[in-house]
Amino acid sequence: MMPWLFLLLALASLAAAFKTSSHALLAVWLLLSLVLFVAWIMGLLSQRVSSRSRDISHVLDPEELRRMREQAEARKNALGNADGPR
Repeated sequence: MMPWLFLLLALASLAAAFKTSSHALLAVWLLLSLVLFVAWIMGLLSQRVSSRSRDISHVLDPEELRRMREQAEARKNALGNADGPR
């Protein structure tokens, strides 16, 4: 929603730049329009990146990963000992 507000404000400032008669105000309106257009693009890119990013809560921390490896190794050793020489 916010990026589209930036676009609307950028277009409004561009329209104000066309309507003004002062050179100083023209420069101010054009600069404002440029800044708002850049903010619009950055907002769109931010939304795109956030929509494609993974949920960080599903990432395992190193300590939990170590425990899972130890459990897998223990199960592997238990199965190896059960299937050993008879």
